Amino acid sequence: LIAQTALILADEPTGNLDRKNTGLVSDLLLDYSYKKKMSLILVTHNMNLAKKCDRIMKLLDGSITV
Repeated sequence: LIAQTALILADEPTGNLDRKNTGLVSDLLLDYSYKKKMSLILVTHNMNLAKKCDRIMKLLDGSITV
């Protein structure tokens, strides 16, 4: 990441990766945002990745559920 911001937006950052690289990229994003005290908004279809996050919000038929 180039800029030091308060927020990272990541839309399917691991969508086209194999399992090994999915783990590496997701750990990198989560660890970096935690260490730098940044918020991370992560969009994913991967529930294993979502479970690593502090909060999960689901979009179903146009409605957000918590």
